[in-house]
Amino acid sequence: MLYIRRGLGMSYAQYPASLGCVLQLRVMEEISKGTVAQETVAFDVLVIGAGPTGLACAIDAQNAGLSVVLVDKGCLCNSLFHYPAHMTFFTTPELLEIGNMPFSSPNQKPTRSEALEYYRKVAEHFALDVRQYHLVGHISGSDGNFSVHTTDRFGRLQVFKAKKLIVSTGYYDLPNYLGIPGENLSKVQHYYNEPHPYFGLNVLVIGGKNSAAIAALDLWRHGAKVTLVHRGDAMHRHVKYWILPDINNRVKNGEITAYFSSTVKQITEDTVTLSTPEGDRTIANDFVFALTGYHPDFDFLERMGVHLDAENDRCPQCDPTTLESNVKGIYMAGVVVAGERTNKIFIENGRFHGELIARDLTAKFQQA
Repeated sequence: MLYIRRGLGMSYAQYPASLGCVLQLRVMEEISKGTVAQETVAFDVLVIGAGPTGLACAIDAQNAGLSVVLVDKGCLCNSLFHYPAHMTFFTTPELLEIGNMPFSSPNQKPTRSEALEYYRKVAEHFALDVRQYHLVGHISGSDGNFSVHTTDRFGRLQVFKAKKLIVSTGYYDLPNYLGIPGENLSKVQHYYNEPHPYFGLNVLVIGGKNSAAIAALDLWRHGAKVTLVHRGDAMHRHVKYWILPDINNRVKNGEITAYFSSTVKQITEDTVTLSTPEGDRTIANDFVFALTGYHPDFDFLERMGVHLDAENDRCPQCDPTTLESNVKGIYMAGVVVAGERTNKIFIENGRFHGELIARDLTAKFQQA
């Protein structure tokens, strides 16, 4: 059996293109030797990504009488799991429902913990076949006969067979990096979880949208010394209406130090250097949260042959009525449909993509 060393959290895009080619060749070699585990059953549909939209797609396809398997490089609803521990959604429970299963919550806006429990119950109720911790590295074959090559968290290879594929990989796994000296230091993080470890420390939050505002406020309320830096001249206009006055008042009162129209120039072990309208400024620093957004794995889509429209925010080419891409048999679902416009599709509207796809799948399987 071939083993490939990799970190559990490594995303598709973190594999260099040259390594991807080597892995494909090694996979083919191991298959020929019979040392790669292969599914004996060819599924009708394989869904890449087991988040809420992926689950919804699987449910709709399964309800249409198709055999379905989901694979995810992380856990069930992996992106949601990595949201801040005490996060509250901006929406109401019924707008997060999938599979016509009610989402009961005592709160007007549900919490991350409640959502995770809800989606676990949904997966259990529909007996969904979810293969967690399987990183998709290579897809071969064509419509009606795809082979999806995965690696588990121990580096073991496995191949899944499927007639159709649905790609619902989201975007939260790939941060928008700043490309500045020191960004690779261990003190720099692109995801915020909880405030306790940063009590009494100098923390820099980079960004001006909801994630940055929420993190800055949470850190300040739990004893961190917070500085916020944003390239805009004020907090972004899309910050939620109940959050914006809170962060603005903390800045106005000097409780959170803010540098607007500014960027981070360099990060060192003990300091950060900011480029501000008044010139460069170096301040003491212990931790950095670079909450500058995320993007879909465009390289992964292109490796499958999916065309991205460079003039339309890199939206994948697909039929809007069926969501089938330019590659026959491969469908897009969720936020990946919107390309770089990651603020256009959420759970609330992406959960309906499965209905469009299942309708087309049903028609095509009936014709076969």
